[in-house]
Amino acid sequence: MLKITIYLLLALAIIGGAIGAFHLYRVSQRNAAEMAQYEGQTIKARPFAGKTLIIYYSLSGHTKDIAAKIQKMTGGDMYEIQTADKINTTPWFYLTLRKQLKEHTYPALSGELPDLSRYDTIFVGSPVWWYTVSTPMLSFLQQADFKGKKVVPFSTQGSNYGTFFEDFAQNARNAQLQKSASFNNLPAQYDAAVDNKIASWLNSL
Repeated sequence: MLKITIYLLLALAIIGGAIGAFHLYRVSQRNAAEMAQYEGQTIKARPFAGKTLIIYYSLSGHTKDIAAKIQKMTGGDMYEIQTADKINTTPWFYLTLRKQLKEHTYPALSGELPDLSRYDTIFVGSPVWWYTVSTPMLSFLQQADFKGKKVVPFSTQGSNYGTFFEDFAQNARNAQLQKSASFNNLPAQYDAAVDNKIASWLNSL
């Protein structure tokens, strides 16, 4: 009986690994197809009118990288959302997030909120957690009132942004939402293409 159980677990592990590998392959193929349209050229972002703020929350650093690229092209100010308690990616990390999202109990933030009245356009970026807006960003949105400002949301994710933008729209109080953009986590070989994608997006706003 023990031997059968071991074989069964081994078979499940092999099947799970094969499914995971196939998913990663499909994601890499989709990434290559999307970024191909931004390769082999240099797109320059036009000068951005008005005063700009880039608000972001980043855990792994990818959202921060995208925010920094936006800042470089727009010359805007940066504001990083930080949690009062450090978030660690422990084995129960996603279970904690699931509970926070279900109960709408989001982590406390540290520091003062930015003065949004000083800006004409506000970019707001977050990673996708459980196919929606990260809980620290939801905590920020609970406290923020955009008071009719132009708000440009952007997401970062492994492959699927789910209901991120619909959920963001529902929580961005009094925001005049502009064209959004999503960015998959990509290897360094795509850095130039990502720059072009951001510049093209900015030029469309």
